[in-house]
Amino acid sequence: MELLLSTIAEIVGGRVIGDEGKVIHGAAAFEAAGDDEITYAGNAKFLKLIDATGAGAVLVPKEFKHAPKNLVLVESPRIAFNKVSEVFYPRSKPKIGISSTAHVGDNVIYGKDVSIGPFVVLGDDVRIGDRVMLHPHVVIGNQVVMGDDVEIFPNVTVLALCKIGSRVTIHAGSVIGSDGFGFEPDGEKYLKINHTGIVQIDNDVEIGAGNTIDRGTVGKTWIKDGVKTDNLVHIAHNVIVGENTLIVAQVGISGSVTIGKHVVLAGQAGVAGHLTIEDNATVGPKSGIVKSVPKGHILSGIPAMPHKLWLRVHRVLPMLPDLKKKIFQIEKKVNEIERRQDKRG
Repeated sequence: MELLLSTIAEIVGGRVIGDEGKVIHGAAAFEAAGDDEITYAGNAKFLKLIDATGAGAVLVPKEFKHAPKNLVLVESPRIAFNKVSEVFYPRSKPKIGISSTAHVGDNVIYGKDVSIGPFVVLGDDVRIGDRVMLHPHVVIGNQVVMGDDVEIFPNVTVLALCKIGSRVTIHAGSVIGSDGFGFEPDGEKYLKINHTGIVQIDNDVEIGAGNTIDRGTVGKTWIKDGVKTDNLVHIAHNVIVGENTLIVAQVGISGSVTIGKHVVLAGQAGVAGHLTIEDNATVGPKSGIVKSVPKGHILSGIPAMPHKLWLRVHRVLPMLPDLKKKIFQIEKKVNEIERRQDKRG
């Protein structure tokens, strides 16, 4: 495929500085791009190095005016680059239809143009919307309902009664609707609590690979519109995750936590049960959340504390051995002074 730079500018809503007739054959990384490819420079680091790239054209912020390169001025270079990349390298889609090796239960209802891959298992009374793609070895339990334009990658399991909205992506190996970790002491043994709830995933959600999202003990675990999770995330029973929240790799969220809108949980953060994290809060990597987080707060550390305080604490930690030594020396001198005063008395 080839596109004129002027055509690329139209696609991304940008403005060309340089040769509008430049022919572009692909999109590539800043360091690797050749003369017939386009790349992007989205921040000051790459803008300073723009003369070093071999790219034939560069997507840059609209206020940038550097002349020697062919430029396309855009609002967001990274988003524009993603649009261009999708044009040059469109994702292949599975063939429409139902594989002969798929197992289909009773009373399954399909929408239009579905793709059901080899060895997919559909339980009874499943409802599937239009343009749904189920890759090989996906298992969908009884009475699961999903909307339009859902894509579920290989070896995902969505267990009985769960609800999936439209434009949802679930990456390989995730389990939706497993039982939560619910046990009650019964003498010297533990009694397993029956989990009768569901998982509800709303629209425009993307679930990373290897996620586990537990069904509610009763009621539901609820992932609201626009939530994005990274790989290896665990969300326990009856958790509510608010709209457009980001959950990064290896985060663990205990049961009955309520998370607001536009929250960010950074990698390996852990959240204790029955807490609330309010809208627009940010939790730093490896933080331990043991009490509720107010709206807009930024926390770090174990246990978590305001991020600016954590930075101050972190700076002090390497000094502690020397501080301990100095305190010991001061204590020794104070004791000597006290002994002298006792002798004089």
